[in-house]
Amino acid sequence: MDPTTTIVVIVLVVLLLIVAKMSIRIVRQYEKGVLFRLGRVIGVRDPGLRLIIPVVDRLPLVSLRIVTMPIQSQGIITQDNVSVDVSAVAYYRVVDAVKSVVAIENVAAAIDQIAQTTLRKVVGRHTLDQTLSETERINVDIREILDVLTVEWGVEVTLVELKDIQLPESMKRAMARQAEAEREKRAKIIAAEGEAIAAAALGDASDTMMAHPLALQLRNLQSLVEIGVDKNTTVVFPAPLMSTIGELSAFLARENQAAASSSGKTPVKAA
Repeated sequence: MDPTTTIVVIVLVVLLLIVAKMSIRIVRQYEKGVLFRLGRVIGVRDPGLRLIIPVVDRLPLVSLRIVTMPIQSQGIITQDNVSVDVSAVAYYRVVDAVKSVVAIENVAAAIDQIAQTTLRKVVGRHTLDQTLSETERINVDIREILDVLTVEWGVEVTLVELKDIQLPESMKRAMARQAEAEREKRAKIIAAEGEAIAAAALGDASDTMMAHPLALQLRNLQSLVEIGVDKNTTVVFPAPLMSTIGELSAFLARENQAAASSSGKTPVKAA
């Protein structure tokens, strides 16, 4: 084989390799290919080995996997005029490969921008307390709005979650004072309820002791036993004992006066 023929064969082989490389496309399992022929969409290619006509055909690949897209923090003024910074995260996936290529130039950038504006709009319609306590409803509202806007792009937003809510320092201090006052209010209410229950119990106990006088004496003896446990030097005279001593003194005085009257002597006062 002469050198000229060898060169021609080498050139043909190289051209065939180049054409083969340009003609072969591999569509992976999580992708779909949108086939353009002379600029027109003629179909969708499923995963596997696909052949196209070089120069005439173009086969862009579209991923069908769920994409996690963080929504950067947005400065938002709530309905009650409180400035907050809210960040979120959105999850979406392509459900129509043709629309995602034909209807919009860059799906990811478009969803990122529309998600930011939707986040500001939805949170701005709520007060601060609603934003903090009703995050589930806000997440659903944002997702529903994004679904309506992105359905024409062949994209489905599967989930939106508020990730972080940053409050001004002054608002944090005010909320801390509010929480402290709320706790103090609950503590006072609980203490008042305890006093009411204790007063009712003491009333029942006093009624029982009035019906059974000996119960008071037994309770006094029990108190003396409890005081004597500590081995202190305190001397305690319960009120019934003091009244008994007083009654005994009055009795002795009456007896002394009666005896003096019968003998004609001056009565001696009892100590």
